[in-house]
Amino acid sequence: MEYHNPVLLKESVDGLDVKPDGIYVDVTFGGGGHSREILKRLGPDGKLFAFDQDKDALENKIDDKRFTLINENFRFVKRFLRFYGVKQVDGILGDFGVSSHQFNEAERGFSTRFDAKLDMRMNQGSGLSAYEVINEYDEERLKKLFYEYADLKNAPKLARTIVTERKNNPIETSEQLNDLLKPLLFKGKENKILAQIYQAIRIEVNQEIEVLKEFLMQTEEILKPGGRLSLISYHSLEDRLVKRYIRSGLFEGEPEKDMYGNVSVPFKKVGGLVVPTKEEIEKNNRARSAKLRIAKKL
Repeated sequence: MEYHNPVLLKESVDGLDVKPDGIYVDVTFGGGGHSREILKRLGPDGKLFAFDQDKDALENKIDDKRFTLINENFRFVKRFLRFYGVKQVDGILGDFGVSSHQFNEAERGFSTRFDAKLDMRMNQGSGLSAYEVINEYDEERLKKLFYEYADLKNAPKLARTIVTERKNNPIETSEQLNDLLKPLLFKGKENKILAQIYQAIRIEVNQEIEVLKEFLMQTEEILKPGGRLSLISYHSLEDRLVKRYIRSGLFEGEPEKDMYGNVSVPFKKVGGLVVPTKEEIEKNNRARSAKLRIAKKL
C-alpha cells in the first residue's frame, strides 16, 4: 500500500531529541515512516505509541514489542495514553498532511484527479462526508468555508453556484463538482484553485482545525518537563495555530503578565522554522508547503 515518503524525516525526529528509554507518541502514523525512524533511535526499554484514525493505516502496523498502534483520532491522545497507563511522555511528533495513499485511492474522494463520490473522510466510519457539506450546507456556510479554509476571493460566487445547481441535481461526484466550478476559476489556474477548494472541504469534513486545537491543548499536560513537540503543518491556518500555541500557550491574544511584567508560557521554541530543501521537494512534491516547528516543554 503506497504511503508518502515521510516529509522532513530526519529533521522532525532529530527535533524529538530521542532518549533510548523514553516514551514517544507519533500522532499521525500513516505509512509509519516517522515511527520507524523513532524506533531506530529507541533502546529496548523505550516505548512508542502511534495514532491513526484511518483503518487503512493499520495495514502498516510495525511488529515491534516497543510499539503500540491506536486506531483513533489524535484529538483523544490523552484519554488513550491513560488507557495504556501513560500519563506523561518525552516527545510528540505530528505530521498533519494527507497521505499519498489517501490522495491516490480514487474512491476516497480526496483528489481532483479522479471521478469519485464526494467523501474525503479520514475516518471512514464518521458521519459527515464531502457530499453533505456540498449538498446540505447553506450558502452562507459554504461561503465562509471557502473564505476561511481556501482564502478564495470569489467564495460568494462559488457558494451561490453550488446552491443553485443542487436545487435541480444533487452534486454527487468530484467530476460534477469540477465541471460546475471550473468555469468560475482563473484560466490556467483551475487545477490549483480546485485543489484549494478540495482542501477547504476536507478540513471541514475532518474538523481539522478543531482537532488540532484540542490536541495542542493536551500537549502541555502530556509532555514531561524538557519533553519535545515536533510538528509539521501544510497550510497557513495550521501553522499559525502551532506557532501561536508554542509562543504563548494560546491561539489568540497574549498571555497574562504577573505584577512584574513576566509571562508564564508552557513551551520554549527550539531553533527556527524548518522547511524542506530543494532536493527533498524535487523528490517529493508534496513536501513543498511543509513547515516544521519544534518546542520544548518548560
